Amino acid sequence: MKRYPIKGLSPEPLKTVNLSAGEGVPGDRLFGFARYNSGFDPTDPKPLPKDRFVVLLKEAGLAGLRTRFDATTQQLEIDVDGRTHCFRMSEPQGKTDAARLLYDTLELQDPEPPRFVSSHPHRFTDVSVVSPKMMNAISVLNLSSIDALSRKLRTDIHPDRFRANIEIDGLPPFSELSSVGSTFVFGDVRLRILSRTKRCAATEVNPETALRDLNIPFSLRTHLGHMDMGVYVEVLDGGTLFAGQKGKYPQE
Repeated sequence: MKRYPIKGLSPEPLKTVNLSAGEGVPGDRLFGFARYNSGFDPTDPKPLPKDRFVVLLKEAGLAGLRTRFDATTQQLEIDVDGRTHCFRMSEPQGKTDAARLLYDTLELQDPEPPRFVSSHPHRFTDVSVVSPKMMNAISVLNLSSIDALSRKLRTDIHPDRFRANIEIDGLPPFSELSSVGSTFVFGDVRLRILSRTKRCAATEVNPETALRDLNIPFSLRTHLGHMDMGVYVEVLDGGTLFAGQKGKYPQE
C-alpha cells in the first residue's frame, strides 16, 4: 500500500491505512506542483488535467528523484545526485526554492517555475476531472496482471510504473477488468470497483532508471486490445487495511 503526498513525486509506503466511506487514502495527492499558467486557484479549486502539473507524463526525470514529505511538519526532502535538499513548505521561501530546484533539475521548458499548491480536501488525482466521486477514488493494481503482461513482453515490469495505492495478488490475471461493480472485502472494509484504469505515457518511465524504455499503452493495446491496467475503487465501508491482509473477491 502506498500514498503519494505530492502529485508526481515519490510514494510513501504504508503498513496500515484507515479508510472512510466515500474518501480516498488519507494524505494522498493533496499537494502538487502546478505548472506555469496552469489555471489552478487554491481559493476556488477546480479539477484540472494532469498535464497542468509537474508529472511523469511529461517529465521522466521525476523518477530519478527521491522525495519525502511530512504533511505534519510540511518538510519536503528531495534527493538529487546524492545530495538531500530540505524545504519548509509552510513558508513562501521554501515553496519557491523547492519549485526552483525542480525547474532547474528537470530543465522544465515553461517560462516560470511551477507553484506548490494545495486546497484541502481537494485531491490532485488523475480522474478528479471526471467527478467528485472519482476525485476520491483509490487505485488498485492486480500484480498477477502485471506478471502476465511481463510474460507477454518478455521483460520484467515494475509495479511502481502504475503508481497504485493498493497492490493485490492471488487473482487471475486481468479478472479485475471485467468486474466493474464488484466488491473487494478486507475485514470490515468494502471497496467497490468503479472503473478500469486507462494508462498513459507516464507508465513508459522506468521507476528505477528514469528512462522511457517501454511503451506500456501501446503494448496493452497490441496484446490485449485496450490500454487498461488496474481499477479505481470507492470505499463503501471504512475500516483499517493492513499490508498482507487477506480478502474476498468478487462480491456483487
